[in-house]
Amino acid sequence: MQETTPAEQRKRARLVIPSRSDLLLGNFTELIGGPMGSRSAPGIVSPGFFTVERVLILLTVLAALAGILIKNYCRSNGWETPGQFYATCYSDFPELFRNRGLGGGAFPFITEGSSFEYPVLMGFIAGATALLVPGGGAGAPRVLAYFDVNATLIAAVWIVTVLATARMTRRQPWDAAMVALAPGIVLAGTINWDMWAVGLLAVGMYFFARNKLVLAGICIGLGTATKLYPLLILGAILLLALRTGRLRAILVTAGAAVAAWLAVNLPVAALNPDGWKYFYQFTEERPAGYSSPWFAYNLVAGRTGWTPLPADTINALALNLFLLACVLIAVLALTAPRRPRLAQLAFLIVAAFILTNKVYSPQFVLWLIPLLALARPKWRDFLIWQAIEGLHWAAVWMYLGQVTSGGSSQHNIDMPYYVLAVVFHMLAIAYLMVRVAWDAWEPGYDVIRRHGMDDPHGGPFDRAADRLRLDPVRPSASLLPWRKAPADA
Repeated sequence: MQETTPAEQRKRARLVIPSRSDLLLGNFTELIGGPMGSRSAPGIVSPGFFTVERVLILLTVLAALAGILIKNYCRSNGWETPGQFYATCYSDFPELFRNRGLGGGAFPFITEGSSFEYPVLMGFIAGATALLVPGGGAGAPRVLAYFDVNATLIAAVWIVTVLATARMTRRQPWDAAMVALAPGIVLAGTINWDMWAVGLLAVGMYFFARNKLVLAGICIGLGTATKLYPLLILGAILLLALRTGRLRAILVTAGAAVAAWLAVNLPVAALNPDGWKYFYQFTEERPAGYSSPWFAYNLVAGRTGWTPLPADTINALALNLFLLACVLIAVLALTAPRRPRLAQLAFLIVAAFILTNKVYSPQFVLWLIPLLALARPKWRDFLIWQAIEGLHWAAVWMYLGQVTSGGSSQHNIDMPYYVLAVVFHMLAIAYLMVRVAWDAWEPGYDVIRRHGMDDPHGGPFDRAADRLRLDPVRPSASLLPWRKAPADA
């Protein structure tokens, strides 16, 4: 290794190395010589060609190739039922290419009479990638080419997501290895186009961390036009803006997000109002989706004789429970002894949305992976959660093989085992929420703040003083904008 000049040393910060700071990873490094020595200086001494980002890119490429290998049965034999379920290689790409007119030249939201059950920008991605496939019709060769085109682009978006995550925490770029090697992305990254929304949100959070609020808002707005969940981060920004008094952060970011969302949606709503409304009508009217708690309840109710929940009741319960969760998160944000970090609040809000929503698809695990890498980069909890999500991912396909195609019984799992997998998946996310909330309340347990940082992802909130902090036990000790200091108890 070559040492840098003294001037370069002053500009660089010593990196936090997981093999030193994470006990689990330190144990796993014994085969390659053990944890890095205490006298080495990563971030100060040049690593040569193998910089952190180049290694992360290499890891992401290897993980993306593993994801393609998992789909190899379908790539070789076609995406047909029930084989695609039993081989766990199902993807929406072939299904939509054949059944939404994409193979025949239809472009979502543009072609007259076409309908697409996803937001506008996702429809544009689906249509644009179909144009990249040579030939005509929806035969097996074009279906395979369509899958490969989208899988390649998703791998590129995955790399961007990893780099954005690494650059958000300058002293802890190795935390992005969670995103690069995530089993959840390997298994579910090519089910749908969710990775595009994940990437847009990650880039938006990167710009926010660099105080580029307009660019952050644009990326969040485009992410919301792809999948609705990136909008939820504005709730985290709002809570921190209230606590610090820096309201410009939410006003500029939200304004740019709304403008970007409108720029994509307004032309489509004007030219094809029925096609534009179809996604929202479909979302409201659809019954509980596979693997949601509501679907699991209805399965149990059907076998035990309980009353199943209709769609309108589920809509109301899901909304009310999510709002209740948001209230509790707001209480944490405004009453914690020290201001929570942006990534912690964002993770809690998105996780609450996943747990209460009436729809859960296996690819939704992608939403939480970068947020957890920023909120709580602890490998033990991460790997346990990913293992449980992997079991749930397999259970979904075994159950779908049974209910949708009447497949051979030796490949199926019965309903109770599937419901049990759903329960474990929910408990794992709930456990992570508890740990993240505890880290926010007790910063001594926070991996990020333990290394002398405040909120490296928080942009204008990093190292900001409190302007509003509520104390429900001693109201007189609350910090209010019009009160210079808390009153003595």
